[in-house]
Amino acid sequence: MYYPDVPALEPEELDLLCHEYLEHNAHLDPALADRLGVKRGLRNPDGTGVLAGITNVSSVIGYDKTPDGAVVPIPGRLVYRGIDIDTLAAEADNHDRFLFEEVVWLLLFGALPDREQHARFCKLLEHHRELPRGFADDMILNSPSPSIMNKMARSVLAMYSYDEHAEDLSLPNILRQSVNLIAELPTMMVNAYQIKRRVYDRSSMYFHLPTEGQSTAEHILSTYRADQKFTHEEARLLDLCLLVHADHGGGNCSTFTCRVLSSSGTDTYAAISAAIGALKGPKHGGANLKVMHQLDYILEHVENPADDGEVREFLRKILRKEAGDGSGLIYGMGHAVYTVSDPRAQILKNHARRMAYEKGYDEEFEMLCSIERLAPQIFAEEKHGPKKVCA
Repeated sequence: MYYPDVPALEPEELDLLCHEYLEHNAHLDPALADRLGVKRGLRNPDGTGVLAGITNVSSVIGYDKTPDGAVVPIPGRLVYRGIDIDTLAAEADNHDRFLFEEVVWLLLFGALPDREQHARFCKLLEHHRELPRGFADDMILNSPSPSIMNKMARSVLAMYSYDEHAEDLSLPNILRQSVNLIAELPTMMVNAYQIKRRVYDRSSMYFHLPTEGQSTAEHILSTYRADQKFTHEEARLLDLCLLVHADHGGGNCSTFTCRVLSSSGTDTYAAISAAIGALKGPKHGGANLKVMHQLDYILEHVENPADDGEVREFLRKILRKEAGDGSGLIYGMGHAVYTVSDPRAQILKNHARRMAYEKGYDEEFEMLCSIERLAPQIFAEEKHGPKKVCA
């Protein structure tokens, strides 16, 4: 493992500090939060998420409410600027095309681009994918991180030093910064992954230059892989992943974090870096890694993955904190808004099945499907609450 030499606190010193903290920082009485109307965990008493702001960029819809305020679960919907993501995904499928760049334009400006706007925007992103001279050496190679998200947040924050107009909050400048970051972040991500492979995984790393004429999804795959080879189907699936995760309302943790920092008048790089830090958390975007780790754990401990009874009982043990990491969480299950289904999961599931079987991940895919199917019932039995959960 690579870590710089830094003085460490002696265990006795750390124990003393922890003792002092715990002695003088008692937890607040939950009744006090209820009395003052504080929404702990940004949740309402019925389990729904707290309304944190208003936006016309995207809408997350997961339930209706009766006149008396009771939650009525419904299939989830995600709407970008008035267009359902199911419609966008179908458009990409029907015409076998990459749609992420068009969705970025849609989210930024409010309408889908025409052919000329789309072509110019793709060229704009393509021309800004390379990082500033010396940036990869100084910020990525010379200061590796075991966490790609940590490295991306640090890299975005460091871009401040490469921008002579970093503090300019005018619309033209913020748009310039934002478009540049949209183009550069995939390169930052791949570079961070490559140095992680070299330093922490003890594997070879490869730094490929961007290829002219590629979509964002194709650019990621061609710079991520040693031989730069990928199939059209792989690139289309990645493009779909980018599409469905492009935005998720104004109240999710990372977006809300960005809005909080932006409201102070700080610079673009500080706000986006903080948002990435929030996205990294295991109760937000970082749950993806938790899902994969827990999936491996379940497959190691369940003798017959095709036996619903055995899978059901093991999931029950996880909820009871008798197995797993002791959190009592089935990662990937449950959402602040979605109740019956998450539209992103439904779209990706339909497209990922064939890819999983082609790549030899059929056992993993079927186990995820079993967890998705069995966990809501187990959750209802163990938690005895009205809240519905979905993948």
